[in-house]
Amino acid sequence: MQTNAKDLSLTSVLAYLAMEYNKMWVVCAVVLVLSLWYRVEGDPQVPCYFIFGDSLVDNGNNNQLQSLAKSIYLPYGIDFPGGPTGRFSNGKTTVDVIAELLGFDDYILPYVSASGQDILKGVNYASAAAGIREETGRQLGDRISFSRQVKNYQNTVSQVLNLLGNDSAADYLSKCIYSIGFGSNDYLNNYFMPIFYSTSSQYTPEQYADVLYDYGARKMALFGIGSIGCSPNELAQNSPDGKTCVKGINSANQIFNSRLKSLVNTLNNNLSDARFIYIDSYGIVQDIINSPSTYGIKVTNAGCCGVGRNNGLITCLPLQTPCQNRNEYLFWDAYHPTEAGNAIVAKRAYSAQAASDAYPVDIRRLAQI
Repeated sequence: MQTNAKDLSLTSVLAYLAMEYNKMWVVCAVVLVLSLWYRVEGDPQVPCYFIFGDSLVDNGNNNQLQSLAKSIYLPYGIDFPGGPTGRFSNGKTTVDVIAELLGFDDYILPYVSASGQDILKGVNYASAAAGIREETGRQLGDRISFSRQVKNYQNTVSQVLNLLGNDSAADYLSKCIYSIGFGSNDYLNNYFMPIFYSTSSQYTPEQYADVLYDYGARKMALFGIGSIGCSPNELAQNSPDGKTCVKGINSANQIFNSRLKSLVNTLNNNLSDARFIYIDSYGIVQDIINSPSTYGIKVTNAGCCGVGRNNGLITCLPLQTPCQNRNEYLFWDAYHPTEAGNAIVAKRAYSAQAASDAYPVDIRRLAQI
């Protein structure tokens, strides 16, 4: 499809983005935000925050779906004020923390419960097991794919138009932060799962990265793929010693990341009224794994709860007793970070610690633009 991105409205840009994503399966492990102890006081830095993603940032949209990808039970949410809510962590997700960072007085509501004036603060559309490709995660049941999430966003826009009027709504929405946290499932629950999917035989990792790629929208944080090959699930299944990260998966992730970073330049050049940034999630996570004591982390190769080798064969069982020293674990379960792990990555994404953490600017600067 040939589209002049410069002429796209905010809504159509996201719709266009969904179509292009379906060609490329972007894996953006959304880990932005601030450390847990940091809180911004006063008015929000942006009027609203819209979130598209998978289980890394789902905060309840899957609760009513016919799906195995649910976490509405303890020990999930054991450290969250509201208990189990559908979040795939012991506590806050990264987008919960970024809402705090941006100065919102509460967390962004999931699409299933957001209505009325609440939508003016933004909406979380994320869905566990969802991917860029429509078929991704189908073995787990229902999920809200990226294209469906964009349709839900378009429905939200129509409500904002009713609340604010056309001109005011366009100006209002253009000032918001948009983040995309998709793609882990397109690898873990698709490309590297040949029993269910044929994509790994159809594409080499290089070709697959090409299929994963091209974007558009105003203030957008694009997150590179984290080191999926270092997750407890991959260590449990494919690492000979349970400690050495799986090179093949990480290599595929890095191919995409290098192209995603260069894509930021293309988008910023082609969309004069848009600002895109790239967050090097892979590099930040690798730094934690290589120097865990620097961050107060002691365990990087096992989940705080789960089953089997590295606690990585399946996710936390209902009412399972998790580890007591949760702040010392990078991973909460087979796939997802602990609140502590999210906070470490988030702090560097918000205010870059190394030059490579964010490009061309970090989240703090993006909010100011």
